[in-house]
Amino acid sequence: MIKFGTNGWRAVMGEQFTFQNVRIVSQAIANYLKNRFPGEECCIVICYDTRFLSERFAFESAKVLSHNQIHVCFSDRDGPSQALAHQVIKRNAQGGINFTASFNPPEYNGLKFSVETGAPALPSVTGQIEAEIKSLRKEYSFCPYSPKSEFIDKIDLQKDYLSYIQPKIEFDLIRRAKIKVAVDLLYGTSREYLDGIFEANNIPVEEIHGYIDPYFGGIAPSCTEENLAELKNFVKQKKCHVGLATDADGDRFGIVSEKGEFVSQNIILSLILEYLIKERDWRGGVARSVSTTHLIDRIARKFKRPLFKTPVGFKFIADLMLQGKIMFGGEESASLAIKDHLPEKDGIMAGLLVVEMMAKLEKSLSQLIKDLFKEYGKREYRQRSVPLTQEREKKLRQLIKKPPSKLAGRTVVNIEMIDGVKLDFEHDDWLLFRASGTEPIIRLYSEAGNEADLAQLIKYGLEFLA
Repeated sequence: MIKFGTNGWRAVMGEQFTFQNVRIVSQAIANYLKNRFPGEECCIVICYDTRFLSERFAFESAKVLSHNQIHVCFSDRDGPSQALAHQVIKRNAQGGINFTASFNPPEYNGLKFSVETGAPALPSVTGQIEAEIKSLRKEYSFCPYSPKSEFIDKIDLQKDYLSYIQPKIEFDLIRRAKIKVAVDLLYGTSREYLDGIFEANNIPVEEIHGYIDPYFGGIAPSCTEENLAELKNFVKQKKCHVGLATDADGDRFGIVSEKGEFVSQNIILSLILEYLIKERDWRGGVARSVSTTHLIDRIARKFKRPLFKTPVGFKFIADLMLQGKIMFGGEESASLAIKDHLPEKDGIMAGLLVVEMMAKLEKSLSQLIKDLFKEYGKREYRQRSVPLTQEREKKLRQLIKKPPSKLAGRTVVNIEMIDGVKLDFEHDDWLLFRASGTEPIIRLYSEAGNEADLAQLIKYGLEFLA
C-alpha cells in the first residue's frame, strides 16, 4: 500500500519504491492538480537528494507530469527541501515534489509533496492523492519513455536560496567574533549550501563528508549523536567553536559544542526560542509537537507567549505558521520553523542561528546551555522504539481507550490524545506512546526533571509494551 505518513511516502527501493509506483504516484499528483486548479496552467518544482537513483526517480516523475502538460521546474542538482519550498513560493508554482527519504537508511527512498504555499501537504491533501493512487493501481499502465521537453526546464535552487537567507543572519557579527565552524554535511544536499555561505562571508569553516555517497558512509543520514561521532572528534581536532550538521535533505540539524559534546535538538530549540524572544524581540505564538521538550512551555510561560501543541509531523507546525499564529515552531526530531522565513523546516537556518547567537551573546555553546538550565531547570529526555506487532498495537489501542489515572506511584494530572496517548505529571514530567507514521514501530518518549524519574517512566513504558 502506498501511503503518506508524517513526512511523505517512504519505502525500500526495489520493493515498494519502484519506477512503476513512482509513475502511479506522479499521475495521482497530476490528477489532484487538475482537480485543484481546473483550467489553469500548472507548474511543479521537482528536486531530489543524493540517494541511489533519486535523480532517476525524479526525472521519471517529470516525464509523467510533462505528458499531463504540467510545467516542471527541475533542479539542476540535488538540493535541500527548504530550497525547493523557496522555489515553489518564488515561482508561484502549484506545488513541489522532493525525492528523498530524509533521515531513513540508504535502502529507502521517498517522495514528499508540497502545496502551493511551499508547505508540506496536510492529510486533507495527501488523502486525495492516496484516493487517486488507489483508483489508478487498478488499471494504470501508462509509461512515458521520453519526456515532453517543452514542459521541462532546469533551474538553479542553490543561488536563490542562499541569496534569500543571506540577509536573515548577522554574518558581519559572526565574522567579527572570529568564530570557527565545523560542518558535517553527511554526504547530503547541504553541500556548498551550509559550508558555502560561511565561505562566501569569509567565516572560517572546516568540513567533513562534503561529497556524494549514496550509502552515506554506511549509516542512516540522521543527525543523531551516534552518527555525529566523527564531527565530535573533528571539532576538537580542528579547535572549532561549534559543529553543525544537516541530514540527507538538509531540513534537520545536529549541533556539537566546542567541547566536542553532542547537544540534543530539544536544548537547541529552547536556546533559539529564548534568543529570538530576548534578542530579536519577536512577538507571537510558539508551537511544539506533542513529543517535544516542555522547556519550550516554560519559556513560553515566562514571556507570556501563546503555546500551541501539534501532532508529530512538521506539516502541522507549518500550517500554524501560515495562519500567522506562531513566530516559532519546533519538533524534537530536529525540525525548526521561524516567522518571515519558509513554511518548511530548515536545518541550515537552525545552524546559522546557533552561530549568530554565540556571536551576539559572546558566549560558548556550553555556557549558553548552563545559563538555560539555571533559568528554566535541567530536563532529562529519552526516546525508545519497539517493533510494531499486532499484540503491541492492541495494547496501544487499549491504552488510548482507557489511560491510567496513576502510574509508578505518580498521579496523572492530564491526558493528551493529540497523537497517540500522553500522560502528563506534575513538574512538566510526561510519558508518550505513539505509533510511528514512517516506520512499523511504536515510539516511546519521556521527559523528567531527573534521571531516576525518567528511568522509572521509561521502564514502565517498555514493560507495558513487552
